[in-house]
Amino acid sequence: MRRGRNNSGIIGWIIVVAVLSAFGFMAFSPLFERDEPKVTLSQEGYWNFRDPIHVNVEDASGLKSFKATLSTPHDEWLVSDQNTLSKVTKQSFDILPPKGVRRVEATSVLLKIEATDNSLWGLFMGNTYKQEITLVIDQRQPILSIIANSYKIQKGGSAIVIFRAEDPNMDSLKIQTNFGKTFLAQPFIKKGYYASLVAWPVQEASFSATVIARDKAGNEVKSAIPLRLKDHVYRVSNIELSDAFLDGKIAELANTYEQTAGVDDRLQQFGTINEKVRSDNEKIIHDITSKVSNTLVADFQPAPFYPLVNGQKVADFGDHRIYSYKGKENLSNAYHMGLDLASIHMGVITSSNGGKVVFAQNNGIYGNLPIIDHGFGLYTLYGHCSELNVQEGDTIVGGQQIAKTGLSGYAMGDHLHFGILVQGIEVRPEEWMDSKWISDNISSVIDNAKVIINQR
Repeated sequence: MRRGRNNSGIIGWIIVVAVLSAFGFMAFSPLFERDEPKVTLSQEGYWNFRDPIHVNVEDASGLKSFKATLSTPHDEWLVSDQNTLSKVTKQSFDILPPKGVRRVEATSVLLKIEATDNSLWGLFMGNTYKQEITLVIDQRQPILSIIANSYKIQKGGSAIVIFRAEDPNMDSLKIQTNFGKTFLAQPFIKKGYYASLVAWPVQEASFSATVIARDKAGNEVKSAIPLRLKDHVYRVSNIELSDAFLDGKIAELANTYEQTAGVDDRLQQFGTINEKVRSDNEKIIHDITSKVSNTLVADFQPAPFYPLVNGQKVADFGDHRIYSYKGKENLSNAYHMGLDLASIHMGVITSSNGGKVVFAQNNGIYGNLPIIDHGFGLYTLYGHCSELNVQEGDTIVGGQQIAKTGLSGYAMGDHLHFGILVQGIEVRPEEWMDSKWISDNISSVIDNAKVIINQR
């Protein structure tokens, strides 16, 4: 009798352990994962009832089935019904309008999605994701037309474009170039009109720019800016490095910069400063000067820039400098992205146009560097200063003294490195120092556009 009771107890414990093990296995085994599939859609809220809606589904146990239906108050269509029986953890589906249906009378459709995974959870039925999404149907393209633009653009130079762009569901508005740069437009004069400066970088062989307006439903319209291209040949300078330069200025800078810490070889120090330090410094400049306000502006009439009284040019903008040392050619290279001007020791630097100081501190090879935002995506910078008379956040007026020339940073003599940027792209300062160029390519274009816009 006792043996029977003992056996029953042992069997009971075995059953309990087995049940607990089964529950433990179900709780922690990937086969019984309890998370429903994760679903993301390319369109939310709006749809043009033309382009496919891309649906991405992720689930650790793989997808068993996917179903999607579209419905209006009067119709319903099954647009996807797939039993995948797959262990693939990521799958994509395209939802298209029903075959033969290009337009619906309803202003919106209801998209129902149901996705079930391969988990054994839920009595081996798996986890199911269900969602109903209302999509407003918008099949109208945005209105887009170019009002005025500069006649031409020179390599390394600037131009302006003014255009109309309207859509009640506008999602994005940009100017896309052939070299990957995107320029942003600023609201201009009144609602529905925009303007932007554009720039052709020195390093790019060709230039094209297209205004692209896209609404929330995916309707998109493009308009190429009809600019005549004018090439410009920039100087290539082959420079032989001297021992005095390497042992002097480069050694001095190498002891200052973090990027050259632990670097003892003179040529390696130079290459790091000329390329790595320069790149890091320019990234700071480009990030700061890429910003464009989204507030509406009524006009933009800059005066020619003359930052240094009686300043003489000592180095050109766009100069491609290639360095060698005692028969070792092309050790390093860089583009000189400003105009070097010199006058007297610690010459007074003024800003010809008002603006806001957005940077005023040391920036590596540029030394003490103020950067001024003049609006419309136009910025000026003043490198190698001996002292700064402004600080970040200051609002300045045209003709105000902002700094004095000097030797800070990567400078061999007291001078000003004067740079102009359009939305983060360095451009030829000579254009913005020329009153005729400004009148022909910027001011007159704006004046003509204002006449057209104000007549509408």
